[in-house]
Amino acid sequence: MAFLFQKFQEAVKTLAKSPTFARDPRQLQFETDMNRLFLYTSFNRLGKNASEADAEEIIDMASKASLSEQQKQVQENIHSQLKHFCFSMNEILLPDTVNKHEPVSPQSDVATRRSGLSFAVGKSGSPTECPVVPDTRPLKHIELSLRLKDIMGYTLDVKPSQIPYKEAGQGLFLNGEAGAGALIAIYPGVIYSPAYYRYIPGYPRVDVQNPYLITRYDGTVINAQPWGYGGDTREVWDGLTLPEMMPNIPGTEKGSDRFWKVLSKPIEGRQRGNHSEVLERRNPLAKAHFANHPAKGMVPNVMICPYDFPLTEKDMRAYVPNISFGNTEEVNMRRFGSFWFKWGNSSSGPDVPVLKTLVLVATRVLNDEEVLLNYRLSNSKRRPAWYTPVDEEEDRRRWS
Repeated sequence: MAFLFQKFQEAVKTLAKSPTFARDPRQLQFETDMNRLFLYTSFNRLGKNASEADAEEIIDMASKASLSEQQKQVQENIHSQLKHFCFSMNEILLPDTVNKHEPVSPQSDVATRRSGLSFAVGKSGSPTECPVVPDTRPLKHIELSLRLKDIMGYTLDVKPSQIPYKEAGQGLFLNGEAGAGALIAIYPGVIYSPAYYRYIPGYPRVDVQNPYLITRYDGTVINAQPWGYGGDTREVWDGLTLPEMMPNIPGTEKGSDRFWKVLSKPIEGRQRGNHSEVLERRNPLAKAHFANHPAKGMVPNVMICPYDFPLTEKDMRAYVPNISFGNTEEVNMRRFGSFWFKWGNSSSGPDVPVLKTLVLVATRVLNDEEVLLNYRLSNSKRRPAWYTPVDEEEDRRRWS
C-alpha cells in the first residue's frame, strides 16, 4: 500500500505542474487543489486491497477528467466516508430497539446563554416550536470519542499544541491511525453566504477577535466560534449560544466584555437569523477549527476540502455540525474583484438543497500526531509574525 501511495504522491506533483485552461491564478489554484483531492480521496476509497492496476487507472482518470468531473467524484468520495462515520455514530448512540431498561438521554430543557449575535440580528425569546430531539445513549463526549476510535480506528483530541510559537495555544491531535485521503475533521459552525456577510459578528472587522473564521473558494464563510468545544448532548442548536470558553483568542480574557465591543450596529430592515437544527454536539470530528498552521520546517498533513452536504440525507443531518444563516433558498452571487453581488434569479438554485461545508482530508497516513493545516494567509496584508508560508506562490494564487 505504501508503494501505491508513493505513485499517487508522484502523480500529485506531476499534475500540479500540468498546464490548465484556468483564466486566472485563483482558478488555477482551485483546479490544482481539486486535482489533489481527487487523487487523495480516490486512493482512500480504493481500500487496502487495491492493486497497482487500480492505482494506475485512478491516476489516468485524474489526468483526463474535467474539473466538474473531479468535483463530482470528490463529493462522492467524501460523502461515502461521511456516511460510514454517521452509521458508526448511530451504532454507538441510538438504541437498537426500544428498551425501557436501557438508559437514554432525554431532550435537554436547560436554557442556554445567548450570544451577541442573537442581539445583533434581532432575535428574541425562544421559538415556539422546537424540533424533537431523539433519545440517545447518555455518553459523555470523551466516552463517545473512544468508542468511535474502536470502530473507525481514530478519533480527535484537543490539547496543548506542539507548535513552537507561543500563539499556537490549543492544537488538534489525531488519536489512532488514519489513512491517506481519509476525512479527518469537519469544520463546524454557522455558514454565511456572501449575501449575508454583514451579519457576521463584528462586521466589517470580523476577524479582530475571532480566529475561527474560514472561507471557501466560492466565498462561503464558516464561523466556528459559536460551536466551541461542542457539548455533551444532542440538542437543538441555532448558533446563538456563547461557549463558556474559547481558547487562545489573542486580546481577549475569559469573562471580559472586550469581545462584544467589536460587534457592529444591528442592520436595519427585515431581520434574518439562523435556522435551528437538531445536531449532535458530542461529534468527535467537529474540531477542524483547532488545527494549527505548521511552523517553519514542518509540513501540513491535511488539506481543506469543500463538501456540499445534501440536506435530503435526513439520517445523516445530526452529524453535520453546521447551520446556515439567512434564507435557505439558493442565492446566486457573482464575484467582481473583491466584491460579491446578487446575480439573476435567486430561485434558480440546485435541485437538491445543500449545506456548503468544509472538511479536512489527510494527505498521508496519520498516526497519533498533531493535525497541521496550511492556513494560506493572504500576502496582500500584513501577516502575523508566527506565520511561515508553506508555499508563497500558492498563497498568492489563492487570494489573487
